[in-house]
Amino acid sequence: MVLFNHCFTCNKDLKAIVRISRRLADAGLTVLRYDMTGLGGSEGDFAQTNFATNLADLHAAARFAADQLGPVRTMVGHSFGGAASMMAAGNRTDDGPLAELACLVTLAAPSDTRHLADLLVHMDGRIEREGRGEVTIGGFRYAIDRQMVEDFRTHDLTAAIASIDLPTMILHSPVDETVGYDQAIRIQSLINQRPGADALASLVTLAGADHLLVRQPKDLTFVADMIAAMVHRYAGK
Repeated sequence: MVLFNHCFTCNKDLKAIVRISRRLADAGLTVLRYDMTGLGGSEGDFAQTNFATNLADLHAAARFAADQLGPVRTMVGHSFGGAASMMAAGNRTDDGPLAELACLVTLAAPSDTRHLADLLVHMDGRIEREGRGEVTIGGFRYAIDRQMVEDFRTHDLTAAIASIDLPTMILHSPVDETVGYDQAIRIQSLINQRPGADALASLVTLAGADHLLVRQPKDLTFVADMIAAMVHRYAGK
């Protein structure tokens, strides 16, 4: 069972997520895609969400999967969804919905949540000054409340990443203009410096790929096949 966590302001129907998920299904894997609160087909006000609600959504999806499809054995997280995946993986418990998680895949993921908070405030200073502002991402306007950026600044993702004790594949482009390649290097270093880690984290470079994997269609096939290989090697079907 593969749980796919989408990026900030994205949803489960992002072209890359759909195509990767379909190829994984063709490889015999069960994949659960879902919309986080306030995005896609979900209910709620996006401006009122934050990283804590993202994590709550992720755990709710994992519980649903365990009840209806089988326990989550692999998590895939794109961009900020990768950050949520790492936070959840690093803090999972033996009696939680991710107790049977066997491996992790991140795609263009950041190594902290504070950078996004600073970026959003830079895009519209009213977020901090007045409590609400608007940003344009991917051609769409999104209202952002101050509580969102304040929440982003409270999470210690670094500590969670350093606690990950699972085989992890980090997929990242060296020309990603949204989340720099240095973030992937930092993630790998944090996981592999853990005592007894035995080089758990592997970094796969996606040469020439953009952040949303729309520039080169072949990237989607490559990414999906790498994920499938990871699942079959460490998590079985």
